[in-house]
Amino acid sequence: MNDIRRTILWVIFGFSMVLLWDQWQVFNGHKATFFPSSTQVAKAPVSAASSPAATASSVPASTNTSQVSATPGAVPGGAPSTAPSATKERVVVSTDVLTLTFDSEGGTLVHSAFNKYKDMAHKDQSFVLLDESANRVYVAQTGLIAGSTGGAFPTHKTLMTVVPGDRTLKDGQNELQVKFESADVGGVKLVKTYTLKRGAYDIAVRHDVINTGSAPVAPQLYLQLVRDGNKPPGESSFYSTFTGPAIYTEAKKYQKVEFKDIENNKVDVEKQSTNGYVAMVQHYFASAWILADGLKRDLFLRKVDTNLYAVGMITPLDSIAPGASKTIDSKFFVGPQEEKKLEALAPGLELVKDYGWVTILAKPLYWLLNKLHGFIQNWGWSIVALVLLLKVAFYWLNAKAYASMAKMKAINPKITEMRERLKDKPQEMQQQMMKIYREEKVNPMGGCFPIMIQIPVFIALYWVLLSSVEMRNAPWILWIKDLSSPDPYFILPITMTLTTMLQTALNPAPPDPMQAKMMWFMPLIFSVMFFFFPAGLVLYWITNNILSITQQWLINTRMGVPPQFNLPKFK
Repeated sequence: MNDIRRTILWVIFGFSMVLLWDQWQVFNGHKATFFPSSTQVAKAPVSAASSPAATASSVPASTNTSQVSATPGAVPGGAPSTAPSATKERVVVSTDVLTLTFDSEGGTLVHSAFNKYKDMAHKDQSFVLLDESANRVYVAQTGLIAGSTGGAFPTHKTLMTVVPGDRTLKDGQNELQVKFESADVGGVKLVKTYTLKRGAYDIAVRHDVINTGSAPVAPQLYLQLVRDGNKPPGESSFYSTFTGPAIYTEAKKYQKVEFKDIENNKVDVEKQSTNGYVAMVQHYFASAWILADGLKRDLFLRKVDTNLYAVGMITPLDSIAPGASKTIDSKFFVGPQEEKKLEALAPGLELVKDYGWVTILAKPLYWLLNKLHGFIQNWGWSIVALVLLLKVAFYWLNAKAYASMAKMKAINPKITEMRERLKDKPQEMQQQMMKIYREEKVNPMGGCFPIMIQIPVFIALYWVLLSSVEMRNAPWILWIKDLSSPDPYFILPITMTLTTMLQTALNPAPPDPMQAKMMWFMPLIFSVMFFFFPAGLVLYWITNNILSITQQWLINTRMGVPPQFNLPKFK
């Protein structure tokens, strides 16, 4: 039974590693290795074959320039419709948290930098998310396509006039506006107004559609994000996370979509909805188009060119009489995945910070971690405090487990002697073992279940630390300047390895030589992974190890089982 107990503990340990690996795969945007979901996500509404080649700034989906289908994803291409007085220019706008660049071709948002978040490779530069350059394409576009009445209208390729105004949010100002106006295209004029607010990463975007013709029109407004399929610059090949589009609706909730699934037409989402958002997600940051609930919309994901993908939505406008106008209000979010701010912007938007299957545990853990940081003002010490609180919460469970281990350790010499004496009589050996357990009042399973109960909690904390943008560039002490990056001097991983070995040495050595070797090899192999993990994750594990060792030491001493170091024997 002693061997069975250890085997079960190793099974628990191994299973937790399998779960971690499986969720690591999902978090990276890959299919789960061991527990694949039966839910399929996204079928491209328009095949790549129906779209001619696209440039970085255009996302065509129809070759008919006079009549565009209302099918989701039928966003027009073709040459720009240029107003006689318009000239192509870039407009840079700054607030306290954002620096944005707009292109007058379509009033497209082509560059975003976060003033309070620095680039990991160049600490003196702001982090860039949206970008349109020789190496990257990631832009936010809007425009009009034909509805039931047909027509060709202003799109994201139409050159627009920039209305003069402030370009920097000044002291005392709480908001500023950037306005683009198109010329008359097909009897319709489009006015886009972006309103930026102090301290906010969400932008109010108003589209005024004015019928300047002599007949009613019923265009449709599209909002889309276009991005290349590359991993974010500077992302480690070992430590990679999911990058790609996502769609949220109340009916099907949050669905991540891999670029390769769009490429292979292997995705399937709700085609129509009256709520939700579309987004592009990567580690720590996201962008999203949000429409008010109640507005009908078609949702689409599609490939528009080699290594270029779009996610978006199309909402129909009611018929607009000659001389009349129609206004559609929306929000565009571009910023860090700060959970509380995302929750306040739109239902389900906080899910772009993805905890996977442990969400129900991870959200309260993040809440507690955030509260602790409010008092401590240091994310590293907040992690230590959170693990300490969890240890206090699980104290009696751990005490029961360690007490059971201490009893097992106390009778281990008797078990070893009996096994050696009866090694040729396995049936009698089992009977004698059960007799010893009864006489000593020891439950060989007593150390398993308390540990098993805690595994989901610590896996959830693992994902909280992995996903939280607050760890990015957050210092702890001395040489740890960034809890989201690996320890540059490997001090924390080495410490973690030593504490793991100490914990292993304190446990009773299994009588079986193979099990004894496995008890040393498995933690060492597991520790190697932590040399590549973010410092915050390693700090959490070290704290957990030290507290576990301390509790185990005290309980063993109190029960009259002095701590002994069982060193490995590999001969």
